[in-house]
Amino acid sequence: MSESSASSISTDAARRAARNVGAIALAQIVSKGALFAWQLVLIPLLGKSAYGIYTTVTAFFLVGVAVASFGMGNIVIREVARRTALAGKYLSATLFYQTILALVAYLGINAVAALGDYTPEVRGFVAVAGLSMFVDQLGTMVYEQLLAREQMVTTSLVEIGTVIVRIVLTALALVAGLGLVGVYAATILSGLARALVLWRALLADGVRPEFPLDRALVRNLFADATPLALAAFVNQAYTQLDRLVTGRFIPEGVAYLGAAFIIIVGMVELLSTTVLIAVFPIMSRTYSENPVVFRALVSRLAFFTLLIVLPITLALSIFSHTFTLVFGADFLPTADILRVLVWYGLLAMVSNVFAQALLVQNQQRITLGVRAAGLTLNLGLLLFLLPRFGVRGAPLATASAEALVLLALVWLFWRLDRGAAPVIRTGQIARLLIAGGLAAAAMLLLGSLHFILGIVGGLLVYAVAVLLLRVLHADDWALLRRLIEAMPGGGLVARWLPG
Repeated sequence: MSESSASSISTDAARRAARNVGAIALAQIVSKGALFAWQLVLIPLLGKSAYGIYTTVTAFFLVGVAVASFGMGNIVIREVARRTALAGKYLSATLFYQTILALVAYLGINAVAALGDYTPEVRGFVAVAGLSMFVDQLGTMVYEQLLAREQMVTTSLVEIGTVIVRIVLTALALVAGLGLVGVYAATILSGLARALVLWRALLADGVRPEFPLDRALVRNLFADATPLALAAFVNQAYTQLDRLVTGRFIPEGVAYLGAAFIIIVGMVELLSTTVLIAVFPIMSRTYSENPVVFRALVSRLAFFTLLIVLPITLALSIFSHTFTLVFGADFLPTADILRVLVWYGLLAMVSNVFAQALLVQNQQRITLGVRAAGLTLNLGLLLFLLPRFGVRGAPLATASAEALVLLALVWLFWRLDRGAAPVIRTGQIARLLIAGGLAAAAMLLLGSLHFILGIVGGLLVYAVAVLLLRVLHADDWALLRRLIEAMPGGGLVARWLPG
């Protein structure tokens, strides 16, 4: 992307993006950080057996959510961001149809749990946890409307409050000796509070469901959402497949795998989901107005994701054994799983950028095909590796499948416009990988003395290598400067940037 392309992203758009990212980042750091810490505390509080049940039930729940939402959320955000006058019509459509879909999903996950020969405890808690799908969907459909209207401050405050209420209620339930029943009751109650607050905020903003339903709009919504719904289902199945298959064949291993997934999911939500949610409305409008700037934005977003996440991935992989300090010696296998699974996290974050770009271009059918192929490959690798390597084969299967998914998405994204040259050159990526290699060497060398010294020293080596190897070009710094300057107090930081 040239300097002119970078400057094509207006100051107003940069300011909105910075505000949105800042609001969502704060919510992610506070709410997801608190929830992440609480999940780590929950592991020893519940014990390995109960936590294994919790992990398996969560996998069922998340697959059910993918069915209940039917991929409508991203379509609603995309369309309402472009045409706000249709907000009420989209709200009525999602309110009616997603409630029906939640019922279908609830019956479906309970049927699978019963037919899959899972334990009575798992089947019972799937029935209880599934009730929260109705409550969560009622709040999420409004959450997406507010995102489309770029009300990120409101949604962020609600998310923070919801997590705080959930943690407090869960803690009280555990103190009262209610166990997993209390955990799921707290989830349902906090979700209900979230839905009520979000609905009040949207109604105050002047948006109300408009009946009767607009049949043409509903047809278009389902036409666009169907491949996305299938892709979302495949994505959740892809993510949860490890735990479901492991829970079926190696029940004692699912707790270790679940603990590792908590770390990876937390990393993805904090470092990737935060940014992608914030820039989605802007990406949708940019593609309509200037596809050239859109392609440049996608390329930079993917490259910056790799730039930021690579050193974190190296640190988590090399020093994964330190997590036994949190989980305890009984969860030593978690460290071995995390060592490989963290690379899946990196690959997934970069893949998500291109998947969202294809969605903006209304090419979600392409994403569906790629994800379905990845799911099939992941399942095949799981069935091959689990008997040979035990639970450690699960992360290897997932990471291998995600690597091929990423390659396919990148190739297909650029194939849509054959006349466009990739903004990120192979030499730039090569220099970034060299910087990562130097950082890994420093982590291993200094980590032999102490893991904290290895982490800090490795990150410093990485930062210096990025500067000396000129991993970032002048236009990269120009774009970063515009975004940082748009943030409160960003002018002071921007003065120290190169270029």
